[in-house]
Amino acid sequence: MCHKATTSGSPFSRTLDAGLEMDLLEDLETMKFESGIHEEDQSWLYLLGRSHGLMTKACAHATFFCKLLHNLRESFARKSVLEKRTSKCHLTGLREETQDDDTLKVGIIGGGHLGKQLAHTLLQFIPIPAENLRISTRRPETLDEFKKLGIQCFYQNASLVGWANVVFLCCLPSQLPNICVEIQTRLGKDCIVYSFVSAIPVSRLKLLLNHTNILRPQYQCAEDLAHVWEANEITAALQDPVILQATCPYSPAGGISLNIKWLEGMFYALLNFCTAKDMPHPQVLQHLSELFSSQHLKACREGEASPLKFQAQDFVSQIYAKNLSQRRPFPLFDLTTVQLKETPFSQYLSNSTTFQDCFTHLYCDSFGISLTKEQEEPEVSTGSPSQ
Repeated sequence: MCHKATTSGSPFSRTLDAGLEMDLLEDLETMKFESGIHEEDQSWLYLLGRSHGLMTKACAHATFFCKLLHNLRESFARKSVLEKRTSKCHLTGLREETQDDDTLKVGIIGGGHLGKQLAHTLLQFIPIPAENLRISTRRPETLDEFKKLGIQCFYQNASLVGWANVVFLCCLPSQLPNICVEIQTRLGKDCIVYSFVSAIPVSRLKLLLNHTNILRPQYQCAEDLAHVWEANEITAALQDPVILQATCPYSPAGGISLNIKWLEGMFYALLNFCTAKDMPHPQVLQHLSELFSSQHLKACREGEASPLKFQAQDFVSQIYAKNLSQRRPFPLFDLTTVQLKETPFSQYLSNSTTFQDCFTHLYCDSFGISLTKEQEEPEVSTGSPSQ
């Protein structure tokens, strides 16, 4: 007898979409990762949460930095267009547009799990246009999901760094020396290299690349890691207010702390960008002050907060600031030295609670979450920010 195939009555019917099928399987204990772990190995499961927490924080901080740089570039581009329009106001029919060089271009070296997660996070939260993101990896054929979005994926490390404003190193430590040989002659002095290769210190990276515009975050994990790092997609995790606040550089929540020297390096990297654009330092200070004050002032009632105002001596010595003329930009800073030694901004960060509030509001707002007064206190607390 011939039986007619049917899909009705089955919970795993082909007519069900993939999302529903996953929902049906989600609570099955045998489908969970830890179900196959022997009892004597259960104590190692915390490494899974630590790994996901580190990757979530790393992607969040890198994306926040790129978003600040993106906003600063856009602000500078708008100002340039306004100046051109003012200087040529006697002409009619002028086409107003920003130069292609004014758009942030981001390159990723490494197409593994970290490189992919970072690309997804950048695309969603900056959001960076697909044509402004490129990935160089030894196996570009594995990145079809990004190619379909219009992202160029290839294996040309030198070409990538010659094009990008920011380059993320998402490779293995064993691969890094050869990559540095490939790219060091193509690095422009204003290109920012952002390294996730934790085994290679920033001082060594400076020698390998013959380059000083380098950022390298350092993370420290507490023994009693909080159970806040769920194994969700990072883009989804960063839309959870609790997880997002746990990633904030000033937050002790989650049990994974960031060395605050990264924050100094990030600020001096923004200053270097402005210097490369020959922007007078008073304009730089104004842009940064407005950028970091805006969200904090919105969140506070009238009269409860005063706007943040950076001064030149917050970033350079008082003697240098005194002799800095109004039309001059800041000098180009060695970011590796900034991350290894005390700077004028080190003292500023440790003393200014206003800055910490402004920073926290801007950080959360960058991911689409506005803090209420109650949310300003972290919900999960283990450890403290690393100094």
